[in-house]
Amino acid sequence: MDKKQIYGKLNSVFCDVFDDDSIRITPNTTADDIDDWDSLEHITLIGAVERAFKIKFKMGEISSMKNVGEMVDIIASRIR
Repeated sequence: MDKKQIYGKLNSVFCDVFDDDSIRITPNTTADDIDDWDSLEHITLIGAVERAFKIKFKMGEISSMKNVGEMVDIIASRIR
């Protein structure tokens, strides 16, 4: 799965979690860009991403991610 495919699948996860089909993520997307993305929704999002890609994030990775691009990099490194 290449990064374009990861972004497509991840965008679907974001739309589902935030119940908003208008969301279009980019590498620079952060919690500030999505209205309902608070700390509680972040936990829900991480769980949904882990299920969708069949991976587990490490705690350090979760706390250090600054944007969607960093999340995609982690996903890409795990699903090769």
